[in-house]
Amino acid sequence: MRASDILLEKGRGVVTIGPDRTVHDAICTMNDHKIGALIVTGKDGGVVGIITERDVLQMCGEQCVQLEKPAQDAAGCPALVQDVMTRDVVVGVPGDQLDYLMGVMTKNRVRHLPIMDVGQLVGIVSIGDVVRAHLGEAVYENRQLRDYIHGLPAH
Repeated sequence: MRASDILLEKGRGVVTIGPDRTVHDAICTMNDHKIGALIVTGKDGGVVGIITERDVLQMCGEQCVQLEKPAQDAAGCPALVQDVMTRDVVVGVPGDQLDYLMGVMTKNRVRHLPIMDVGQLVGIVSIGDVVRAHLGEAVYENRQLRDYIHGLPAH
């Protein structure tokens, strides 16, 4: 299975945000879409970064006074996406094999991998997508082996 197969199954839609938007906007967008990362795109539509739940939590742990004061005393968080995002984005390509994707995500300690094709963003694969695909392959192979052992015809 390849990244392109995962994208065919889950879809190629990617939720993005601009670098000049606030971190609060990013949090609201992630919550609205029930996702853990947003691809940050520049004015030309090119990928300039990624902002994840981990980036937001790291920022809050370091500088958010709202976590220490009652809400009515705290001003809104003025941080911008560009101040918090990861700029050195680890990416995959449509032809990447499932095992390679798993290795890249594990080695780089990332849970979201934008998929690029000739410089264009064509989708995003999450660790959940990769685990689901891997489990599906294992179940299929297990079934094939059982059928073979029991002399059943191939499906």
